[in-house]
Amino acid sequence: MQTFFLAPIGFNAGLTSVALGAIHSLEQAGLRVGFVKPIAQGADPKEPERSTHFARAICRLNPPEPIPMERVEHLLSKGQVDQLMEEVVSLYQQAANQVDVVLVEGLVPDQKQVFSTFLNTKIARNLQAQTILVSAADNLASHEIAEQLEMSIQAFGGGQGGQIAGYILNRVPKDQDAQDIATEVLESSSLMKKARLPMLGAIPHEPELLAPRTLDVANHLKARLLHAGQLTSRRVRTMVVTARTVPNIVHLLKPGALIITPGDREDIVLATAMAAMNGVPLAGLLLTCDSMPDPRIMLLCQQAFTGGMPVMASESNTFDTSSALNNMSLQVPSDDRERMERVIEFVAEHLNVAPLKQYIGTPQELRLPPPAFRYQLMEKARKANKRIVLPEGNEPRTIQAAAICHEKGIARCVLIGQRAEILQVAEAQGVTLPESVEIIDPNEVRGRYVPPMVELRKSKGLNAPMAEQQLEDNVVMGTMMLALDEVDGLVSGAVHTTANTIRPALQLIKTAPGARIVSSVFFMLMPEQVLVYGDCAVNPDPDAEQLADIAIQSADSAAAFGIPPRVAMISYSTGSSGSGSDVEKVREATRIAKEKRPDLMIDGPMQYDAASVESVGRQKAPDSAVAGRATVFVFPDLNTGNTTYKAVQRSANVVSVGPMLQGLRKPVNDLSRGALVDDIVYTIALTALQAEQGESI
Repeated sequence: MQTFFLAPIGFNAGLTSVALGAIHSLEQAGLRVGFVKPIAQGADPKEPERSTHFARAICRLNPPEPIPMERVEHLLSKGQVDQLMEEVVSLYQQAANQVDVVLVEGLVPDQKQVFSTFLNTKIARNLQAQTILVSAADNLASHEIAEQLEMSIQAFGGGQGGQIAGYILNRVPKDQDAQDIATEVLESSSLMKKARLPMLGAIPHEPELLAPRTLDVANHLKARLLHAGQLTSRRVRTMVVTARTVPNIVHLLKPGALIITPGDREDIVLATAMAAMNGVPLAGLLLTCDSMPDPRIMLLCQQAFTGGMPVMASESNTFDTSSALNNMSLQVPSDDRERMERVIEFVAEHLNVAPLKQYIGTPQELRLPPPAFRYQLMEKARKANKRIVLPEGNEPRTIQAAAICHEKGIARCVLIGQRAEILQVAEAQGVTLPESVEIIDPNEVRGRYVPPMVELRKSKGLNAPMAEQQLEDNVVMGTMMLALDEVDGLVSGAVHTTANTIRPALQLIKTAPGARIVSSVFFMLMPEQVLVYGDCAVNPDPDAEQLADIAIQSADSAAAFGIPPRVAMISYSTGSSGSGSDVEKVREATRIAKEKRPDLMIDGPMQYDAASVESVGRQKAPDSAVAGRATVFVFPDLNTGNTTYKAVQRSANVVSVGPMLQGLRKPVNDLSRGALVDDIVYTIALTALQAEQGESI
């Protein structure tokens, strides 16, 4: 096991964000990570220590509670440094249980706590840790960064680098190339040349990640809330302080804008209300000077003010209100999980932990935790470079997902819909669609799909007028594009039912060779590993033969995505303990699946706890190679499968990716109508990877 100590150099290095991003990046590499922030820091002792709090809430780790700063100061005043180090080591030991690597977050320099550097070096040496230096690069020249690194190298490890594993630069200006900075830093210092420290990451400055919620603004100003709206979900990306006439501010009424104006400027209030009525998701309206618009104006704006836009009032004048907002902390509040998740993902994307593996060696156990699953999925999709059609081209979440996929190179998306409408929806959502996103107007191309569709369905009596009518449905058109190999896969379902998505695929794409049934799986991203649930979306009551096929398809899906398949056929009894038609169906399906695929580890019937809990599995099925270790759970019917997946998803706060369809000749995947943007992105990536494998999984 290896220990890395994250030490900031200089003020405002963004240590918490870098530490949590490093956890995520190491987990993406398949490593078990422990984390500890030994000493708490924070302005408000009533608030949870942020690093520890987010490591628990987002990274699903269980770090120990840090030592309060009050106790640290007491021990230092008594000269009891050794006692303090004993307590630090005790916390470290708790974090180091059954992991491959431990990340230890140091103290951030503070003018009130001048002992931070002394304690950081002391902790790193007592834990025999390799130190990773973290510096902010937004206000420093390369030679200044090199000077800071020199001093830290000498403090932590001596002139030859010693116990320094590398350095990370945070908030790098977007116009600067990371490799150029690394070269300049190296050339600016003879000590850096000798130490030859690797740069483990250059994290760009991203203003979008600094956007607070409108709720945070309201709390900071102690503003009076006139209408809450979407106070907790809307974010302030720009602040428009204005008392100008309306024509001069129209261009500023954009998504994410917080409009700050005196309450007696009814013209600006009206313009803001009109923008909200037109679907622009403004961050909110903040009325200053302890004044309110005329009640008749407020009545006129009632519909806008009772929608999603928050409306607040401040007793201060506009200047004082703006000054207070400029002094607002940029730290992520402890209850803003969404923002911190985005920060962690962004930081992890820009870290390179490969040089650290020389210290870590071989992990205790080869595994695929959720971060590694998501990372591998995205990386494989990028390499596949597939063209995926999205029939619901004017749907806001779909548009956002397409933009993300192109920005990150996950897939080449094709949106079906009228260009003007799609661009209008994108603008209203504050989304800039990359030029590489292809938009196809169905009215312009529908005619050329009629003859091939008639040819595909001629045995069913389909004629040209009937085909043209069916092609009015964009899902049917997208499916025809897939059938003709114009695209590599299709994703739909954000506004369509599962039947609407699957029916055209069954009619035009057909099942894969050897597949008797189309089924589905969900990838359940549990805290420690990824599990596969099938079938939870398609087949209401499969018979034994069909259930066996579902088990085989699900096992192959698991293997294709790097999950070692150990298949449990779920029922209300384990082994031979139960009887009845339902359990007999599962028993027969298990026999058929084993006969068809003797290479797979399949066992059943088996209760869920016997399949998933090792101690229960040993008790109920001591001779089973699957019991207590199952990675693929095959449910006896749709009622059981769908209920179980949703219960686990909601009760355990588990992310589920899917449903992914199995058994089709080409990949078509269905979305939940409640899908989030990230859900759509992951489904597009799944579809691209299925297409890369040459046939549906």
